[in-house]
Amino acid sequence: MIRRTRFLTAALAAACSTALVLTACSSSGADSQGELSTVGEPVPGGDARVIQVNEPRTLDPAGLTNNWANHAFMGNALYGTLMSNDVESFDIEYKLAEDFTTTDGGSTFTLKLRPGLQFSDGTPLDAAAVKFNWDRLADPALGSSSLAMAAQVNATEVADSTTLTVRMDAPNPHFAQTLMTNAMNWIASPTALQRGQTAFDAAPIGAGPFILTAWSRQDRMEFAKNPTYWDSPKPYLDNIVLRTANDSSQRTNTVMTGGADLTSEISWRNLAMARAAGFPVTTAPTGGGQYMAMNFRRAPFNDERARRAVALATDLDALDLAVNDGKGQVPETLFPETSPFHADIPLKKTDKEQAQKLFDELAAEGKPVSFTYTSFSTVENKAGAEGLQAQLSAFDNVDVKVDVVDFAAGLAIYGSHDYDMIATGAMIQDPDAELWSNFHGSSQRNLTGINDPELNDALYAGRIAESVDERKEAYEIVQKRIVALTPGLWYVRAATSVVTGKNVHGIELYGIGSQLPEELWITK
Repeated sequence: MIRRTRFLTAALAAACSTALVLTACSSSGADSQGELSTVGEPVPGGDARVIQVNEPRTLDPAGLTNNWANHAFMGNALYGTLMSNDVESFDIEYKLAEDFTTTDGGSTFTLKLRPGLQFSDGTPLDAAAVKFNWDRLADPALGSSSLAMAAQVNATEVADSTTLTVRMDAPNPHFAQTLMTNAMNWIASPTALQRGQTAFDAAPIGAGPFILTAWSRQDRMEFAKNPTYWDSPKPYLDNIVLRTANDSSQRTNTVMTGGADLTSEISWRNLAMARAAGFPVTTAPTGGGQYMAMNFRRAPFNDERARRAVALATDLDALDLAVNDGKGQVPETLFPETSPFHADIPLKKTDKEQAQKLFDELAAEGKPVSFTYTSFSTVENKAGAEGLQAQLSAFDNVDVKVDVVDFAAGLAIYGSHDYDMIATGAMIQDPDAELWSNFHGSSQRNLTGINDPELNDALYAGRIAESVDERKEAYEIVQKRIVALTPGLWYVRAATSVVTGKNVHGIELYGIGSQLPEELWITK
């Protein structure tokens, strides 16, 4: 029971973190606006002042989340990456790893590392070190936020110092896309991890482009260039100072006033402000986004008519105006047009007359629609909840209450499924990981309780198919079922972006907006 509880806690913590990230709301292929047209070759030297959205509680990769708004910059700086991808084509680009391939449809993989890799303390980063990290992440007792992804691996076996054989629990030929976007992409020194969390946080050992030199909690983290980094002459910077700013109005303003060189940004309003002022904004395109999840497990949303009525009654563009001053991107379809999995299947449709008929029909059966929206305490999350409440107040036979909770209470509510409606998110690039975890009936992160056989079958077909055409066909069914079942209201895309000063260059993003600090350089 303890093991299962920790599994659920880890999965739900990840979902809760996603909700908070979204609601507080260049690489090849990344959308970049405001870049200087000609910048020349990278210039070595200099220091960068960087802002992150959330400070980690630990530097152990098991406690970190690999996306733009959580710990991606810091994790990539300390540990480097096994691999990355092009955020539009999804092509894998190898870093510490040289290859990660399957010859049997994703039942087994072979991971090849570059020879001679070393951690910053001089110990080898070899196949045994990767095995130690991955086996550790897959242990439910650890409670890692990457557990659901690491648990797809059934067993690992060291073939030689640079080769790891990976046996999957079930076939998944696209597992590299999943691996990249969580802590499996970050390998820490087994020797350092075995000293315990306190000792590790004081002196984390990785093989990344930078070494931590100081950490003053709730203030700043300081990094210096790793002289033994494998990809010389990178990193170009000498030092990085990393600060945290939870306040959405502070981050971009600090860059624009010269107080920082780069910030991760999750607010569409701030991005619009930066663009208007001519500051470079780089965005990793993603599908999905944030949705107001409806709980299938209990009334009123165990009745499909109640879910459909709320969806038809809601003007999502008006909701965006309330939450993001109209600057957000309201998803029209699950995948953006740039995705190979895009299909013209609308996510939103407003029909107030039909919504009222459904509300009246349910009330006539003694089931008037009454529910509580559980909202986190961020300004944007409350604005979304109250905006929906205001819109539905114009209808008869529907009553909406808003319950505002802090992060800890929200985590408990996620775990117990004790909610009617709550915000969560599915930031989709390659479709397998996020769509499976959010909507497959067997997934621990399936917060809505949706369990539709046709949807489950299509998700499985998309996972095991190897050709783009076969996957596109499967995920078209997925999109149709999600629209038909109405698990929630998709009201904003994730703002997977960074804002930089006008003299900052080398912005490269992979996965869910994860930034590569070794590529950064600054002109005077």
